[in-house]
Amino acid sequence: MYRQRLPVDCIATPEFAQRLAAISTDIGESVCAYINRRGQVIRVGVGNPCQTQIPPLELPRYGAGRLSGIRCIATQAKPQPPNEASLTAMVIQRLDALVELTLTGEGFERRGGGATGYVQETYLAHLAPQSAELEERDEGSPQPWSYSPPMSLDILSKQDFLDLVNSLEAEFQREFVAREVDATKSDRVLLVGVMTNGTSPEEFEDSLAELARLVDTAGGQVLQELRQKRAKPHSQTVVGAGKVREIALTVQTIGANLIAFSRDLSPAQVRNLEAQIGVRVVDRTEVILDIFAQRARSGAGKLQVELAQLEYMLPRLTGRGQAMSRLGGGIGTRGPGETKLETERRAINRRIARLQQEVNQLQAHRARMRQRRQEQEVPSVSIVGYTNAGKSTLLNALTNAEVYIADQLFATLDPTTRRVAIADAITEELRTIVLTDTVGFIQELPPSLMDAFRATLEEVTQADALLHLVDLSHPAWQRQIRSVNQILREMPEITQPILLGFNKIDRVDGETLEEAKEQFPEAVFVSARDGLGLETLRKRLAQLICHC
Repeated sequence: MYRQRLPVDCIATPEFAQRLAAISTDIGESVCAYINRRGQVIRVGVGNPCQTQIPPLELPRYGAGRLSGIRCIATQAKPQPPNEASLTAMVIQRLDALVELTLTGEGFERRGGGATGYVQETYLAHLAPQSAELEERDEGSPQPWSYSPPMSLDILSKQDFLDLVNSLEAEFQREFVAREVDATKSDRVLLVGVMTNGTSPEEFEDSLAELARLVDTAGGQVLQELRQKRAKPHSQTVVGAGKVREIALTVQTIGANLIAFSRDLSPAQVRNLEAQIGVRVVDRTEVILDIFAQRARSGAGKLQVELAQLEYMLPRLTGRGQAMSRLGGGIGTRGPGETKLETERRAINRRIARLQQEVNQLQAHRARMRQRRQEQEVPSVSIVGYTNAGKSTLLNALTNAEVYIADQLFATLDPTTRRVAIADAITEELRTIVLTDTVGFIQELPPSLMDAFRATLEEVTQADALLHLVDLSHPAWQRQIRSVNQILREMPEITQPILLGFNKIDRVDGETLEEAKEQFPEAVFVSARDGLGLETLRKRLAQLICHC
């Protein structure tokens, strides 16, 4: 079959189709031949189009406005239109066309000779632009493909292949240009959530909504969300094989260039998913690290972010990208590629060791500053809380610090320390205390971040008291309280008194406010933006310091 050559303007000649059908009948299996636009057979596989599809990473990459330049001619025993699995494989590979040859006789029983030879009828399928009139699925969403009624082999061979491909690519290019004009953000993201046993539906939806906020903060545009419920994650691809095909089909349909999972992925899972889908895959931790890299402003913040990124990257070097060969265990897998990988690994290990030394020096420097404040008997209070709870806004309201604030997750990373005068709870004399705005927490804070930011988090462990600030306007404020408390319990030497403060009370209804007051009667309620309750907060801070 590899020695066959087709005219460039012909989808399939009768001679080629009959030859392929004869081979399929002889072996009793479906056969697929993949042909490029020069008419050369580049791949022949035994099985249906789904089983023989070319891996996405091996396909030519022409951009979203082009097809792959490859068409597939396949045989099938039953006289029926292409099934959804074959059509999905066509979409994933962005094939120029899919031709299905229905064989004569029952099954693969040989009925050669006669007027039509081995082929009874043919079907021609191709990708369909989303702006065209398409068949509708039961759910009402448009199909990304179109296929013809059954036709004879003679009619198929007379189709102008180049005219079909050029008209399709012109339509896809118009869609691509329109999409680029409308796009305001670089990454077009498909979110994937996996709900496993032990996770409630409310927690799952909250985590998926939080991932959408993280992607938006990182500068991505969320196009769609996909969900799957499993007893436990698949060891190789997190989701099942059917869901992987659905993800790949959705990526091609909506034009996504990035897939973000709501849970952490192993290096092998990322590689397997990227190989099967053909676009970049990231997990929740990688999205958070990207935000940290954008938000770090000071030298100390950039230092700690780089350390966290390198520690995350190190186990993911093998097979990551085309420039670095994979490690192997057989003939043809050893050589310069492995040497380059090991060189990169050693370089990263040296850089990590150097960064850890600098973090230790930063840790010692902040320890000396804390020691100096303690010698001056200046009490310190660290403001902790979930990200976007309003910690920086509160610090600005109490101290006029002019710290950058925004309605975003992790808007500020670098800790800011300011002095504020409050009335002593006993003598009512003005007393100076130090307030420190710390990095925001998040559910399941990545361990690499905890380790890299240990110098910053020591501001929490060494403070005389903590102010735990909560965003009362968030729908999952109770879960956020539990998440922060869990992180604080995992930190060593957290024995300081903690004052619970609810922020953004101007954005909540009376029922939510009463519920919070009933559950936490000792808490203080403020609106840092509008200045509500700040005087009460100062008094409670004075009382807190007196008990230290």
